[in-house]
Amino acid sequence: MRVIVLSGYGINCEDETLHAFEVVGFRGSIVHINDLILNPKQLDNYQVFAIPGGFSFGDDTGSGNAMAKKIMINLYDQLLNFISKDKLMIGICNGCQILINLGIIPEANTKEPEVALIENNTGSYECRWVDVKVNNKSSPWLRNITTLHLPVAHQEGKFMIPNNINNNYIGLQYINNNKWLAKGKFPYNPNGSLNDIAALTNKYGNVLAMMPHPERALYHYHEPNWQNDIFKKYGDGYKIFVNAKNYFK
Repeated sequence: MRVIVLSGYGINCEDETLHAFEVVGFRGSIVHINDLILNPKQLDNYQVFAIPGGFSFGDDTGSGNAMAKKIMINLYDQLLNFISKDKLMIGICNGCQILINLGIIPEANTKEPEVALIENNTGSYECRWVDVKVNNKSSPWLRNITTLHLPVAHQEGKFMIPNNINNNYIGLQYINNNKWLAKGKFPYNPNGSLNDIAALTNKYGNVLAMMPHPERALYHYHEPNWQNDIFKKYGDGYKIFVNAKNYFK
């Protein structure tokens, strides 16, 4: 099992993301966007494509927008070919924003409703831990998971979606301390996302675009309440990466 992790121009979570995949058994490579453009055929050597978090191109033209344009011009067809096969793709935080700007989520080259990510309702950068529940349990990334405790760190994380979007595209939703939907209430929903959306998938679930950071909740000691169970080894983010491994077993 091999994973390719994208890097370049402000992406800054590539090392942590690759480490998370390696912990569960993947071999992988961090590849600069320019090197991938020069040799897109190398995608054939990988089963998973990961776009990590960060601030690609400084978010100067909107979060993830410039990188999405660079990918659209140079690699769009290759990425569509990649996800049409029995492979997985994940975009985390800035990677999520890139996938949304590419139009790969919820579906590329279809008449499905458009989705956007806009500034948080607070108007500020939100860095905090949140709880989310799994909605699309058929996604390979989310199978056998009920809830997750993960960190978010973004300023443009509010999902705007049409009323007629297929509910199966909703991967994760923010919940409150009672495990009920947050109903837009801050801080349980940190950005005001419609329908409390924290992640979306494509039709088949093999592409996951999520705003929370699973790679930052890989080990139990990453969690703010780690001292409550010092014998626990992994955090909830570990479950996402284990699911990717199990998909290819």
